[in-house]
Amino acid sequence: MPDHAISNDPAVQAQLDRLTMLSPGKDVLGLERIATLLDRLGNPHHHLPPVFHVSGTNGKGSTCAFLRGAIEAAGLTAHVYSSPHLVRFNERIRVAGRLIDDASLSALLSEVLDHAEGLQASFFEVTTAAAFCAFARTKADACIVEVGLGGRLDATNVLTKPVACGMSSLGLDHEAFLLAAEDGVPDMPPLDRIAFEKAGIAKSGSPLVTQKYSASMANTVAAQASVHNADIHARGEGWDAAVYDGRLHYRDAAGKLNLPLPSMPGVHQADNAALAVAMLRHQSAISVPEAALSAAMEWVRWPARMQLLSAGPLTKLLPDGSHIWLDGGHNPDAGAAIARTLENGAPVHVIIGMLKNKNALGFLTPFASKIATLTAMPIPGHEHHLPTELCEVARSELHITNARPAGDIVTALKRMAGQQAPVNVLICGSLYLAGEVLRLNDQVPD
Repeated sequence: MPDHAISNDPAVQAQLDRLTMLSPGKDVLGLERIATLLDRLGNPHHHLPPVFHVSGTNGKGSTCAFLRGAIEAAGLTAHVYSSPHLVRFNERIRVAGRLIDDASLSALLSEVLDHAEGLQASFFEVTTAAAFCAFARTKADACIVEVGLGGRLDATNVLTKPVACGMSSLGLDHEAFLLAAEDGVPDMPPLDRIAFEKAGIAKSGSPLVTQKYSASMANTVAAQASVHNADIHARGEGWDAAVYDGRLHYRDAAGKLNLPLPSMPGVHQADNAALAVAMLRHQSAISVPEAALSAAMEWVRWPARMQLLSAGPLTKLLPDGSHIWLDGGHNPDAGAAIARTLENGAPVHVIIGMLKNKNALGFLTPFASKIATLTAMPIPGHEHHLPTELCEVARSELHITNARPAGDIVTALKRMAGQQAPVNVLICGSLYLAGEVLRLNDQVPD
Protein backbone atom coordinates (compact mmCIF):
# COMPACT_ATOMS: atom_id res chain seq x y z
CA MET A 1 0.00 0.00 0.00
CA PRO A 2 1.46 3.42 -0.95
CA ASP A 3 3.27 5.07 1.94
CA HIS A 4 1.93 2.40 4.30
CA ALA A 5 -1.44 4.21 4.37
CA ILE A 6 -3.44 2.34 6.99
CA SER A 7 -6.22 3.78 9.15
CA ASN A 8 -8.15 2.43 12.14
CA ASP A 9 -11.23 4.26 10.86
CA PRO A 10 -13.18 2.00 8.42
CA ALA A 11 -14.44 4.94 6.32
CA VAL A 12 -10.93 6.35 5.86
CA GLN A 13 -9.52 2.90 5.15
CA ALA A 14 -12.15 2.33 2.48
CA GLN A 15 -10.98 5.44 0.65
CA LEU A 16 -7.30 4.55 1.10
CA ASP A 17 -8.02 1.12 -0.39
CA ARG A 18 -9.80 2.81 -3.27
CA LEU A 19 -6.84 5.14 -3.79
CA THR A 20 -4.49 2.16 -3.89
CA MET A 21 -6.56 0.57 -6.65
CA LEU A 22 -6.79 3.74 -8.76
CA SER A 23 -3.30 5.22 -8.47
CA PRO A 24 -0.20 3.94 -10.26
CA GLY A 25 1.24 3.10 -6.84
CA LYS A 26 4.46 5.02 -7.28
CA ASP A 27 5.78 8.55 -7.52
CA VAL A 28 5.11 9.99 -10.96
CA LEU A 29 6.49 13.50 -11.33
CA GLY A 30 4.70 16.12 -13.43
CA LEU A 31 2.07 18.82 -13.05
CA GLU A 32 -0.44 17.87 -15.75
CA ARG A 33 -2.52 15.40 -13.72
CA ILE A 34 -2.65 17.48 -10.53
CA ALA A 35 -3.58 20.61 -12.53
CA THR A 36 -6.42 18.75 -14.24
CA LEU A 37 -7.62 17.25 -10.97
CA LEU A 38 -7.61 20.60 -9.19
CA ASP A 39 -9.46 22.20 -12.09
CA ARG A 40 -12.18 19.58 -11.75
CA LEU A 41 -12.39 20.47 -8.06
CA GLY A 42 -12.75 24.21 -8.67
CA ASN A 43 -9.06 25.11 -8.27
CA PRO A 44 -8.96 25.26 -4.46
CA HIS A 45 -5.24 26.10 -4.54
CA HIS A 46 -6.17 29.56 -5.82
CA HIS A 47 -8.19 30.24 -2.65
CA LEU A 48 -5.69 29.57 0.13
CA PRO A 49 -4.51 31.93 2.85
CA PRO A 50 -0.93 33.26 2.50
CA VAL A 51 1.25 30.29 1.51
CA PHE A 52 4.76 29.42 2.71
CA HIS A 53 6.23 26.81 0.33
CA VAL A 54 9.27 24.80 1.50
CA SER A 55 11.57 22.50 -0.48
CA GLY A 56 14.92 20.87 0.32
CA THR A 57 16.54 17.52 0.99
CA ASN A 58 16.83 17.55 4.79
CA GLY A 59 15.22 19.89 7.27
CA LYS A 60 12.18 21.02 5.30
CA GLY A 61 9.77 19.30 7.71
CA SER A 62 11.47 20.89 10.71
CA THR A 63 11.45 24.27 8.96
CA CYS A 64 7.71 23.90 8.45
CA ALA A 65 7.33 23.03 12.13
CA PHE A 66 9.18 26.20 13.13
CA LEU A 67 7.02 28.25 10.76
CA ARG A 68 3.89 26.83 12.31
CA GLY A 69 5.23 27.33 15.84
CA ALA A 70 6.03 30.99 15.23
CA ILE A 71 2.75 31.73 13.48
CA GLU A 72 0.74 30.11 16.27
CA ALA A 73 2.82 31.82 18.95
CA ALA A 74 1.75 35.09 17.31
CA GLY A 75 -1.87 34.15 17.98
CA LEU A 76 -2.56 33.20 14.37
CA THR A 77 -3.74 29.94 12.81
CA ALA A 78 -2.02 27.89 10.12
CA HIS A 79 -2.89 25.04 7.81
CA VAL A 80 0.00 22.58 7.29
CA TYR A 81 0.55 19.99 4.57
CA SER A 82 3.48 17.64 5.17
CA SER A 83 4.64 14.13 4.30
CA PRO A 84 5.08 11.34 4.90
CA HIS A 85 2.96 10.52 7.91
CA LEU A 86 4.45 8.45 10.71
CA VAL A 87 1.51 6.59 12.27
CA ARG A 88 -1.78 8.01 10.95
CA PHE A 89 -2.53 9.33 7.48
CA ASN A 90 -4.26 12.32 9.15
CA GLU A 91 -0.83 13.71 10.12
CA ARG A 92 -0.37 14.94 6.54
CA ILE A 93 -3.19 17.48 6.75
CA ARG A 94 -3.40 19.92 9.67
CA VAL A 95 -6.39 22.25 9.34
CA ALA A 96 -6.18 25.54 11.25
CA GLY A 97 -3.90 23.94 13.84
CA ARG A 98 -5.57 20.54 14.25
CA LEU A 99 -5.03 17.24 12.47
CA ILE A 100 -7.89 16.57 10.11
CA ASP A 101 -10.54 14.35 11.70
CA ASP A 102 -11.48 10.98 10.23
CA ALA A 103 -14.96 12.00 9.07
CA SER A 104 -13.66 15.02 7.15
CA LEU A 105 -10.73 13.04 5.73
CA SER A 106 -12.86 10.17 4.42
CA ALA A 107 -15.33 12.62 2.82
CA LEU A 108 -12.52 14.61 1.18
CA LEU A 109 -10.74 11.55 -0.17
CA SER A 110 -14.02 10.26 -1.57
CA GLU A 111 -14.73 13.58 -3.28
CA VAL A 112 -11.24 13.87 -4.76
CA LEU A 113 -11.19 10.27 -5.94
CA ASP A 114 -14.56 10.74 -7.64
CA HIS A 115 -13.07 13.66 -9.58
CA ALA A 116 -9.85 11.73 -10.31
CA GLU A 117 -11.53 8.99 -12.35
CA GLY A 118 -9.52 8.25 -15.48
CA LEU A 119 -6.56 10.47 -14.59
CA GLN A 120 -4.24 7.83 -13.14
CA ALA A 121 -3.46 10.35 -10.42
CA SER A 122 -0.76 9.26 -7.97
CA PHE A 123 -1.19 8.73 -4.25
CA PHE A 124 0.55 12.04 -3.51
CA GLU A 125 -1.46 13.97 -6.09
CA VAL A 126 -4.77 12.84 -4.59
CA THR A 127 -3.51 13.66 -1.09
CA THR A 128 -2.36 17.10 -2.23
CA ALA A 129 -5.70 17.87 -3.84
CA ALA A 130 -7.54 16.76 -0.69
CA ALA A 131 -5.34 19.01 1.45
CA PHE A 132 -5.90 22.04 -0.78
CA CYS A 133 -9.66 21.46 -0.69
CA ALA A 134 -9.59 21.29 3.11
CA PHE A 135 -7.49 24.45 3.36
CA ALA A 136 -9.62 26.44 0.92
CA ARG A 137 -12.80 25.67 2.86
CA THR A 138 -11.57 26.50 6.36
CA LYS A 139 -10.42 29.93 7.44
CA ALA A 140 -6.83 30.34 8.63
CA ASP A 141 -4.22 33.09 8.67
CA ALA A 142 -1.50 31.16 6.82
CA CYS A 143 -0.82 27.95 4.93
CA ILE A 144 2.45 25.99 5.16
CA VAL A 145 3.13 23.51 2.35
CA GLU A 146 6.04 21.06 2.33
CA VAL A 147 7.26 19.78 -1.03
CA GLY A 148 6.93 16.02 -1.36
CA LEU A 149 9.65 15.12 -3.88
CA GLY A 150 12.00 17.49 -5.65
CA GLY A 151 10.18 20.74 -6.27
CA ARG A 152 10.00 21.67 -9.95
CA LEU A 153 7.63 18.83 -10.86
CA ASP A 154 6.21 18.11 -7.40
CA ALA A 155 2.42 18.17 -7.15
CA THR A 156 2.57 21.07 -4.68
CA ASN A 157 4.24 23.26 -7.31
CA VAL A 158 0.88 24.23 -8.79
CA LEU A 159 0.92 26.99 -6.17
CA THR A 160 1.29 30.25 -8.09
CA LYS A 161 1.69 33.05 -5.54
CA PRO A 162 3.38 31.96 -2.29
CA VAL A 163 4.23 34.83 0.04
CA ALA A 164 7.59 33.14 0.61
CA CYS A 165 9.43 30.12 -0.77
CA GLY A 166 12.17 28.47 1.28
CA MET A 167 14.93 25.96 0.53
CA SER A 168 16.50 23.95 3.33
CA SER A 169 19.77 21.98 3.12
CA LEU A 170 20.49 20.13 -0.11
CA GLY A 171 22.01 16.70 -0.61
CA LEU A 172 21.61 13.44 -2.51
CA ASP A 173 18.32 11.60 -2.02
CA HIS A 174 15.68 10.15 -4.36
CA GLU A 175 18.34 10.08 -7.07
CA ALA A 176 16.35 7.68 -9.26
CA PHE A 177 13.68 10.35 -9.70
CA LEU A 178 15.56 13.63 -9.46
CA LEU A 179 18.62 12.76 -11.54
CA ALA A 180 16.84 11.01 -14.40
CA ALA A 181 17.66 12.33 -17.87
CA GLU A 182 14.94 14.62 -19.18
CA ASP A 183 14.46 16.53 -22.43
CA GLY A 184 15.05 20.23 -21.98
CA VAL A 185 16.98 19.84 -18.72
CA PRO A 186 20.69 20.62 -19.06
CA ASP A 187 23.23 17.96 -18.11
CA MET A 188 24.88 18.92 -14.81
CA PRO A 189 26.61 17.35 -11.78
CA PRO A 190 24.27 15.46 -9.42
CA LEU A 191 24.21 18.05 -6.63
CA ASP A 192 23.63 20.87 -9.11
CA ARG A 193 20.74 18.89 -10.58
CA ILE A 194 19.28 18.48 -7.09
CA ALA A 195 19.57 22.25 -6.61
CA PHE A 196 17.93 22.79 -10.02
CA GLU A 197 14.94 20.64 -9.05
CA LYS A 198 14.49 22.07 -5.56
CA ALA A 199 14.75 25.67 -6.78
CA GLY A 200 11.99 24.94 -9.27
CA ILE A 201 9.49 26.21 -6.68
CA ALA A 202 10.67 29.79 -7.34
CA LYS A 203 7.84 32.11 -8.38
CA SER A 204 7.67 35.60 -9.81
CA GLY A 205 7.02 38.13 -7.07
CA SER A 206 7.78 35.65 -4.27
CA PRO A 207 10.99 35.86 -2.23
CA LEU A 208 13.10 32.69 -2.51
CA VAL A 209 14.88 32.31 0.84
CA THR A 210 17.71 29.76 0.87
CA GLN A 211 20.39 28.23 3.03
CA LYS A 212 24.06 28.57 2.08
CA TYR A 213 25.25 26.10 -0.60
CA SER A 214 28.43 25.40 -2.55
CA ALA A 215 29.29 28.00 -5.19
CA SER A 216 28.16 25.72 -8.01
CA MET A 217 24.84 24.85 -6.36
CA ALA A 218 24.24 28.48 -5.40
CA ASN A 219 24.76 29.53 -9.01
CA THR A 220 22.23 26.91 -10.12
CA VAL A 221 19.68 28.16 -7.60
CA ALA A 222 20.28 31.77 -8.63
CA ALA A 223 19.80 30.84 -12.29
CA GLN A 224 16.46 29.17 -11.51
CA ALA A 225 15.37 32.21 -9.51
CA SER A 226 16.26 34.42 -12.45
CA VAL A 227 14.31 32.27 -14.91
CA HIS A 228 11.23 32.57 -12.69
CA ASN A 229 11.82 36.27 -11.94
CA ALA A 230 12.03 35.56 -8.21
CA ASP A 231 13.97 37.66 -5.73
CA ILE A 232 16.58 35.44 -4.05
CA HIS A 233 17.64 35.94 -0.45
CA ALA A 234 20.55 33.58 0.18
CA ARG A 235 22.03 32.92 3.59
CA GLY A 236 25.28 34.81 3.92
CA GLU A 237 24.03 37.50 1.55
CA GLY A 238 20.46 38.65 2.20
CA TRP A 239 20.43 37.24 5.71
CA ASP A 240 22.58 35.21 8.08
CA ALA A 241 22.53 33.48 11.46
CA ALA A 242 25.10 32.09 13.88
CA VAL A 243 25.13 30.28 17.21
CA TYR A 244 27.29 31.64 20.01
CA ASP A 245 26.95 32.25 23.75
CA GLY A 246 24.12 29.73 23.80
CA ARG A 247 21.87 31.85 21.57
CA LEU A 248 20.80 32.04 17.93
CA HIS A 249 21.89 35.40 16.51
CA TYR A 250 20.02 36.35 13.34
CA ARG A 251 20.44 39.38 11.11
CA ASP A 252 19.03 40.78 7.89
CA ALA A 253 18.42 44.18 6.32
CA ALA A 254 15.63 44.88 8.82
CA GLY A 255 17.87 44.38 11.85
CA LYS A 256 19.16 41.81 14.32
CA LEU A 257 17.48 39.23 16.56
CA ASN A 258 18.85 37.50 19.65
CA LEU A 259 16.82 34.29 20.01
CA PRO A 260 16.94 31.19 22.23
CA LEU A 261 18.34 28.04 20.68
CA PRO A 262 15.72 25.51 19.58
CA SER A 263 14.79 23.01 22.26
CA MET A 264 14.67 20.27 19.60
CA PRO A 265 17.77 18.05 19.87
CA GLY A 266 20.39 18.41 17.16
CA VAL A 267 22.68 21.31 16.39
CA HIS A 268 21.29 21.40 12.83
CA GLN A 269 17.90 22.52 14.14
CA ALA A 270 19.28 26.03 14.61
CA ASP A 271 19.75 26.19 10.82
CA ASN A 272 16.19 25.03 10.18
CA ALA A 273 14.83 27.53 12.68
CA ALA A 274 16.88 30.33 11.13
CA LEU A 275 15.45 29.55 7.70
CA ALA A 276 11.92 29.76 9.09
CA VAL A 277 12.74 33.11 10.69
CA ALA A 278 14.18 34.39 7.42
CA MET A 279 11.07 33.32 5.48
CA LEU A 280 8.81 35.13 7.93
CA ARG A 281 11.01 38.23 7.86
CA HIS A 282 11.04 38.43 4.06
CA GLN A 283 7.27 38.61 3.60
CA SER A 284 4.59 41.10 4.62
CA ALA A 285 1.34 39.14 4.38
CA ILE A 286 1.28 38.29 8.10
CA SER A 287 2.98 39.83 11.12
CA VAL A 288 5.02 37.63 13.47
CA PRO A 289 6.75 39.60 16.24
CA GLU A 290 10.11 38.77 17.79
CA ALA A 291 8.42 37.46 20.94
CA ALA A 292 6.62 34.83 18.87
CA LEU A 293 9.87 33.81 17.16
CA SER A 294 11.49 33.37 20.57
CA ALA A 295 8.58 31.33 21.86
CA ALA A 296 8.66 29.05 18.82
CA MET A 297 12.27 28.10 19.53
CA GLU A 298 11.24 26.62 22.85
CA TRP A 299 7.84 25.21 21.92
CA VAL A 300 8.42 23.44 18.62
CA ARG A 301 8.58 19.65 18.51
CA TRP A 302 8.85 17.48 15.39
CA PRO A 303 8.54 13.71 15.85
CA ALA A 304 11.25 11.27 14.73
CA ARG A 305 13.96 13.93 14.51
CA MET A 306 16.38 12.96 17.28
CA GLN A 307 13.31 12.44 19.44
CA LEU A 308 13.79 11.04 22.93
CA LEU A 309 11.05 8.48 23.50
CA SER A 310 8.95 8.93 26.59
CA ALA A 311 7.93 6.10 28.93
CA GLY A 312 6.02 3.44 27.03
CA PRO A 313 5.92 -0.26 26.13
CA LEU A 314 9.22 -0.11 24.21
CA THR A 315 11.21 1.95 26.71
CA LYS A 316 10.09 -0.42 29.48
CA LEU A 317 12.00 -3.23 27.76
CA LEU A 318 15.32 -1.62 28.71
CA PRO A 319 17.10 -1.22 32.07
CA ASP A 320 16.05 1.75 34.20
CA GLY A 321 17.81 4.93 33.18
CA SER A 322 18.13 3.91 29.53
CA HIS A 323 17.31 6.26 26.67
CA ILE A 324 15.91 5.54 23.22
CA TRP A 325 16.46 8.16 20.55
CA LEU A 326 14.47 8.04 17.32
CA ASP A 327 15.52 9.61 14.02
CA GLY A 328 13.98 9.00 10.61
CA GLY A 329 17.02 10.29 8.67
CA HIS A 330 18.10 8.08 5.79
CA ASN A 331 20.69 9.83 3.60
CA PRO A 332 24.34 10.93 4.00
CA ASP A 333 23.48 14.47 5.08
CA ALA A 334 21.11 13.11 7.71
CA GLY A 335 23.90 10.84 8.93
CA ALA A 336 26.19 13.86 9.21
CA ALA A 337 23.55 15.68 11.26
CA ILE A 338 23.30 12.71 13.61
CA ALA A 339 27.09 12.65 13.91
CA ARG A 340 27.13 16.29 15.02
CA THR A 341 24.47 15.55 17.62
CA LEU A 342 26.37 12.53 18.99
CA GLU A 343 29.78 14.21 18.82
CA ASN A 344 30.25 14.86 22.53
CA GLY A 345 28.15 12.00 23.85
CA ALA A 346 28.68 8.36 24.68
CA PRO A 347 28.54 5.61 22.04
CA VAL A 348 25.06 4.36 21.11
CA HIS A 349 23.52 1.00 20.32
CA VAL A 350 22.09 1.47 16.83
CA ILE A 351 18.98 -0.28 15.56
CA ILE A 352 18.57 0.37 11.86
CA GLY A 353 16.18 -0.44 9.03
CA MET A 354 16.51 1.14 5.58
CA LEU A 355 14.59 1.13 2.34
CA LYS A 356 16.29 -0.66 -0.54
CA ASN A 357 16.84 2.55 -2.53
CA LYS A 358 18.75 4.31 0.27
CA ASN A 359 22.53 4.55 0.64
CA ALA A 360 23.17 2.64 3.87
CA LEU A 361 26.95 3.10 3.84
CA GLY A 362 26.66 6.81 3.13
CA PHE A 363 24.20 7.23 5.97
CA LEU A 364 26.16 5.26 8.58
CA THR A 365 29.68 6.45 7.79
CA PRO A 366 29.51 9.90 9.45
CA PHE A 367 28.66 8.48 12.89
CA ALA A 368 30.23 5.01 12.62
CA SER A 369 32.77 5.83 15.34
CA LYS A 370 29.90 6.37 17.78
CA ILE A 371 28.27 2.98 17.19
CA ALA A 372 28.81 0.50 20.04
CA THR A 373 26.66 -2.23 18.48
CA LEU A 374 24.46 -2.40 15.40
CA THR A 375 21.24 -4.36 15.02
CA ALA A 376 19.67 -4.45 11.56
CA MET A 377 16.01 -5.18 10.96
CA PRO A 378 13.51 -5.29 8.08
CA ILE A 379 10.82 -2.70 7.30
CA PRO A 380 7.63 -4.73 6.78
CA GLY A 381 5.53 -3.71 3.80
CA HIS A 382 8.39 -1.99 1.96
CA GLU A 383 11.35 -3.03 -0.17
CA HIS A 384 14.29 -2.81 2.22
CA HIS A 385 17.92 -3.73 2.66
CA LEU A 386 18.14 -7.23 4.06
CA PRO A 387 19.31 -7.13 7.70
CA THR A 388 22.14 -9.50 6.83
CA GLU A 389 23.28 -7.09 4.10
CA LEU A 390 23.31 -4.15 6.50
CA CYS A 391 25.33 -6.17 8.99
CA GLU A 392 27.86 -7.09 6.33
CA VAL A 393 28.24 -3.41 5.36
CA ALA A 394 28.79 -2.54 9.03
CA ARG A 395 31.45 -5.23 9.48
CA SER A 396 33.36 -4.99 6.21
CA GLU A 397 33.16 -1.26 5.46
CA LEU A 398 32.82 0.36 8.87
CA HIS A 399 34.62 -2.22 11.03
CA ILE A 400 31.70 -2.54 13.44
CA THR A 401 32.32 -6.09 14.62
CA ASN A 402 29.25 -6.35 16.86
CA ALA A 403 26.57 -6.29 14.15
CA ARG A 404 23.70 -8.74 13.92
CA PRO A 405 20.19 -8.99 12.44
CA ALA A 406 16.85 -9.05 14.24
CA GLY A 407 13.37 -9.82 13.00
CA ASP A 408 11.62 -6.84 14.60
CA ILE A 409 12.09 -3.90 16.94
CA VAL A 410 10.89 -5.70 20.07
CA THR A 411 13.37 -8.53 19.53
CA ALA A 412 16.16 -6.02 18.96
CA LEU A 413 15.40 -4.17 22.22
CA LYS A 414 14.93 -7.33 24.29
CA ARG A 415 18.50 -8.33 23.50
CA MET A 416 19.62 -5.34 25.55
CA ALA A 417 17.20 -5.95 28.41
CA GLY A 418 19.57 -8.27 30.29
CA GLN A 419 22.24 -5.65 30.73
CA GLN A 420 22.69 -4.26 34.22
CA ALA A 421 23.68 -0.72 33.26
CA PRO A 422 21.47 1.76 31.38
CA VAL A 423 21.97 1.85 27.63
CA ASN A 424 21.64 4.56 25.00
CA VAL A 425 19.83 3.37 21.87
CA LEU A 426 19.41 5.11 18.53
CA ILE A 427 16.69 3.77 16.22
CA CYS A 428 17.23 5.21 12.75
CA GLY A 429 17.27 4.81 8.97
CA SER A 430 13.64 5.20 7.95
CA LEU A 431 10.57 7.30 8.71
CA TYR A 432 8.46 4.18 8.16
CA LEU A 433 10.41 2.40 10.89
CA ALA A 434 10.08 5.51 13.07
CA GLY A 435 6.32 5.44 12.66
CA GLU A 436 6.16 1.83 13.75
CA VAL A 437 8.29 2.61 16.80
CA LEU A 438 6.01 5.48 17.82
CA ARG A 439 2.94 3.28 17.38
CA LEU A 440 4.39 0.47 19.48
CA ASN A 441 5.43 2.92 22.20
CA ASP A 442 1.94 4.51 22.31
CA GLN A 443 3.27 7.89 21.10
CA VAL A 444 0.93 8.73 18.25
CA PRO A 445 1.70 12.25 16.89
CA ASP A 446 -1.06 14.78 17.39
